[in-house]
Order: sequence, then structure tokens, then C-alpha cells
Amino acid sequence: MNILQKMLIFPGWFAKNRFLIWNRHRFMSVGVRARLERPLRVDGIQNITLGNDVMVHEGTWLAAMPLTGSNAKLVINDGATLGHYNHIYATQSIVIEKDVLTADKVYISDNLHSYEDVALPIIKQPIKQCKLVVIGEGSWLGEHVCVIGASIGKHCVIGANAVVTKDIPDFCVAVGNPARVIKKYDVLKHKWTIVDNEKQ
Repeated sequence: MNILQKMLIFPGWFAKNRFLIWNRHRFMSVGVRARLERPLRVDGIQNITLGNDVMVHEGTWLAAMPLTGSNAKLVINDGATLGHYNHIYATQSIVIEKDVLTADKVYISDNLHSYEDVALPIIKQPIKQCKLVVIGEGSWLGEHVCVIGASIGKHCVIGANAVVTKDIPDFCVAVGNPARVIKKYDVLKHKWTIVDNEKQ
């Protein structure tokens, strides 16, 4: 079934995916069956890659703007699903690996506003580049999670409202502000184990 047939048979589908249909050629790359439903904004579209079977729900803001250097990229790999009203802003590099799932209202950024000069309003201060961000394959980020200049390993669970500012290893459950690991998967025992944060 071609795009014209889908427009006629499924007008609701067309309305939701109109942005991607008309702007597909402007992205760095768009895989097969990728969906981007009614985005709030897309900035730096030429620096954004959507893999096969990617699903980005309504109201999301995607950006890959080289505000701190000469290049920026945002890569959302095969099978990733982003919830409603996510805000993903790369000034250098954010990579969301295969089969990542985010809930609604998740924020992921590799940068933040500088605030060193107390005599200058923050809005007028330069953007500060943080570490590059990778969200590992198969991980799940709960509602209202913020990830700022940190990476998350593969097959992790990040609890709702967590603020991740330091890297989280593979196979971990992390919660809180700032996020801390509370469980790790023991590959030898084949089970999740509680982490004693008092000893860390």
C-alpha cells in the first residue's frame, strides 16, 4: 500500500504522520516503518537519524543543533519507542540504541545552560557541553526521567522522576534524584540483587 492509498483509507494515520511524510527527505536517514507522530518541534532535522520501526509519539521535541561545536547528531536506532512529550536535545551527540522504551515527558540532553556568571541572566549565558549520551539497548526510562550528560547501560530500568547525571552501568535499576543504582543483575546467579548504597 502506497502513501496515497494510506491517505485515502486511513486519514487519521496520515494526519498523525504528515510531518514525517512531507519531511522524510530532510532527515539524515529514516528507516522503514519509522513513525513520528505530530512532533512539537524538530530542530536540526538534517542531523537526525530514525532507524527501522522507530516510534515517536505525539508532542515530542527532537533537536540536534551544533551549538557547542561544528557537528551535532541525534540517532534513534531500530525499534526504539519514545513516549508522548519527550524532549531530546543534542548539541553534540545523543544515541538511543535499539529497542529503548521511554515513558511520557522524558528529557534527554548532552548540554545545559551555563550559570557561572551570577551577574548575567542564565538565558544570556552560553550553552555548556556535557558528556556525550548513549541510552543502552533495551533500556526503559520511566515517566519524567531526566538524563543530562550521562549514559545509561543496556537493559536498565530508570525509575520515574529520576535525574541521571552520572553513568549507569549495564543491567541496573536506578531511581532518585540524583539517580542511584538500587539493583544489579548478577549474570552468574541469574538474578537481580539489591545494592547496598551504604557501602558505596
